[in-house]
Amino acid sequence: MFFRQKPMTIPSAAEALPGRDQELAIAANHYVNGASLKGPYPEGAETIYFGLGCFWGAERLFWQLPGVLVTAVGYQGGHTPNASYEEVCSGRTGHTESVKVVYDPKVISLEKLLKTFWEEHDPTQGMRQGNDMGTQYRSAIYTTTPEQAEIVEQSRASYQNALRQRGLGPITTQIGEAGPFYYAETYHQQYLAKNPNGYCGLAGTGVSCPIGVGVAAE
Repeated sequence: MFFRQKPMTIPSAAEALPGRDQELAIAANHYVNGASLKGPYPEGAETIYFGLGCFWGAERLFWQLPGVLVTAVGYQGGHTPNASYEEVCSGRTGHTESVKVVYDPKVISLEKLLKTFWEEHDPTQGMRQGNDMGTQYRSAIYTTTPEQAEIVEQSRASYQNALRQRGLGPITTQIGEAGPFYYAETYHQQYLAKNPNGYCGLAGTGVSCPIGVGVAAE
């Protein structure tokens, strides 16, 4: 989770580590709220995935929000199936550190989740967050429905305008449809609940994210 020299470009599928067929074994339940990490989830729940640097602190941001049912950390956006943490750290999997967020849209809106996402990290830094360098720390949003994708793009445009007004650069967040999510090892899951004084390197830009047109702020 700390500064180390790593590749700063995503490897091709041919260059990526081969990984494995078997999933990593993880705990069945969320350490904080006891919910099933892999489901089944309540009817009507939706899922979205966020990458915003070191996933230890990123996951805590979301499990604290009312209406978020389950969070989990894993590896996503790359090529290597069922990658280990060490493999992801090598920069040879293409994955970013991702947070799975399962939420009740009747209690918390996607706009509220996105406001947290944009404000709690710097989405203009490319393959890094602060001193955390490498492709695994890139900013990313992976959606699971067309409706989510539309809202995400609207929020990106709104936040880009807000950043520009403050003299900051273009958003580099990778946005796309969610591909496979590979759960990280159990010790990473809800890490900062187990280790309250653990490392968290997240830092936002200080620029507030506008709530989308026609969406009331909670």
